[in-house]
Amino acid sequence: MKKGYMIIGIIVAVVVILGVMLMSSYNNFVNLEENVDQSYAQIENQLQRRLDLIPNLVNTVKGYASHEKEVIASISDARARLAGANTVEEEATANTELTGALSRLLVVVENYPNLKADQQFTQLMDELSGTENRISVARKDYNDQVAVYNKKVKQFPGALIAGMTGFDQKEYFTANPKAAEAPQVDFGGNGE
Repeated sequence: MKKGYMIIGIIVAVVVILGVMLMSSYNNFVNLEENVDQSYAQIENQLQRRLDLIPNLVNTVKGYASHEKEVIASISDARARLAGANTVEEEATANTELTGALSRLLVVVENYPNLKADQQFTQLMDELSGTENRISVARKDYNDQVAVYNKKVKQFPGALIAGMTGFDQKEYFTANPKAAEAPQVDFGGNGE
């Protein structure tokens, strides 16, 4: 009789220990996922800041370079795509497009010394530069959090618990492969 109680006691103890380990691991996944989400929110926060700065920058440039409609339109289009992005991949692609369009704008600005000397333009460019740096830091922080989370999802025993509780790998915020290409700027309009 005592032997039966002892076996039942051992089984109950093992179940309790496994339950505590499962809860602890689940809570760890929740914390890691929350860290990823929080880091992503910082990227979105900085991207929104940049989206808010761009109309003022574009309007300032329009006053000096009204015939540079193609560059200004590409910025507006890229800004709209970024604002409408729904996934990490879409946001990363739209961010790359917007960065390229802004680079083309900076090339255009070189042709307008009065614009470069404009105090409002200079201030906006400084704010935009600071925001670009913040975006870079936020992307790195996000990707660091994703790496920690994804390792936990892939490694044993985390892989078992993640599979049972629905925790999936997260996407990294990566640059579009086209980001490595220099933007093509044609001021002549003749394609040469």
